[in-house]
Amino acid sequence: MHKNYQPVKPATNKLLKKRWDGAAHEMHRKKVANAKPVVDTGTPHTYAHLQMKLKKLQLDEERHAVIDRDNRHLLERMSEIMRTRGRVDNWNGYEPKSLNKSKRTRELIRVTLENQKILARIQAKQPHYSVQKWEDEWMDTKKYMGSIRKYGEDWYQQMQAEKRSSRRSSRGTTRASTRQRTATRETAESKTRTEDELETEVAKVDKADTPQPEPVEEQ
Repeated sequence: MHKNYQPVKPATNKLLKKRWDGAAHEMHRKKVANAKPVVDTGTPHTYAHLQMKLKKLQLDEERHAVIDRDNRHLLERMSEIMRTRGRVDNWNGYEPKSLNKSKRTRELIRVTLENQKILARIQAKQPHYSVQKWEDEWMDTKKYMGSIRKYGEDWYQQMQAEKRSSRRSSRGTTRASTRQRTATRETAESKTRTEDELETEVAKVDKADTPQPEPVEEQ
């Protein structure tokens, strides 16, 4: 079989060349099979301190401990209040003090007095305009207006009353004309009906007076 082997490079002994090429190929295949990837594609390592989070557990325990302690103290105080009927021990005898209280009091008194004086002046002041004078002037103006105007003061009310009366009269006239037309139509219909009845009766009488031909007997 080595005689048919065609090496890539020229060789004097094809048998040895075939063996050497086969050994090199097997060595290459082993290297490819045992080669390690340059990029690590495996799963990351798991660390216990990231899974357990002991610090968080410690903080939660401390927080729960503080809450339990506060609840216990609150329960003790509530039970004590219920036993002692809620005695109060937080009385404070401190009286508030102010450094400018007297000044603010004097300023308030001064403002109050000034407001009272202003109110008294306003109430004692006589009005500059006279309401009675305005009334008299308006009455004179109304007299002048009445002497020069064409229509009276109640011209608008009179116009509205005339419109209402004309509307009522037109409505009454319309109703009367409607009734008259209805009566005329009824009279004409009754007259037509009477003439038709007369014609029918005359036709009956004529038919009764007309002699009927005697039937001819067949021989």
